[in-house]
Amino acid sequence: MKIIPALFEQHEIRRVYDEKTAAWFFSVVDIVQVLTQQPDYKAAQNYWKVLKHRLNKEGSEFVTNCNQLKLEAADGKSYLTDVANAETVLRLVQSAPSPKAEPIKLWLAKVGYERMQEMADPALSLDRARANWQQHGRSDKWIQQRMTGQETRNKLTDYWATHEIRKEDEYAILTNLIHQGWSGVSVKTHQKIKGLKTQNLRDHMSEAELIFTALAPLDNRLN
Repeated sequence: MKIIPALFEQHEIRRVYDEKTAAWFFSVVDIVQVLTQQPDYKAAQNYWKVLKHRLNKEGSEFVTNCNQLKLEAADGKSYLTDVANAETVLRLVQSAPSPKAEPIKLWLAKVGYERMQEMADPALSLDRARANWQQHGRSDKWIQQRMTGQETRNKLTDYWATHEIRKEDEYAILTNLIHQGWSGVSVKTHQKIKGLKTQNLRDHMSEAELIFTALAPLDNRLN
């Protein structure tokens, strides 16, 4: 499964793509946070716990259709998180009295359609990423460096996979060691310095930071 976060109105929603079933699984808490328009993640998490308990008592199929997967949290660690496919999330959204219900439904439909397009033409995913960064005011030079860094990261994870490193926690440990090597701080600390919660750290780096991020894995392999 591939973890590929997505943005809904500047709010990052964690999602996982299951290639075996060709389906997206979304973090339920992230969806609930958008629906309730709750800026505090812990408050949204508590809201979902209460709602989940009530739905469970009512015998709702929504709870039984939820799965749990390890997703990275704001602190850089991975925790078991309730996830649901688009169909199940849609049922939750339809029952929620929220002004964000209709926009979320349209967003879910768009996500599914875009994935089908990207499977037919992988280059489209790169085009969408470039367009998203441009909307955030990133320069062409920054975008090129960001994409180069991602390519280097992909090569590094492929290299790890050939050396029997496959578990998510092992990837996280190695990533953190490399990050500390060039920045002097952990990924978690770096996120705090930049005031980030669920956002992708690399999307908020300067050009210099992106260069160091790309060079560090290469240096690691040479050593």
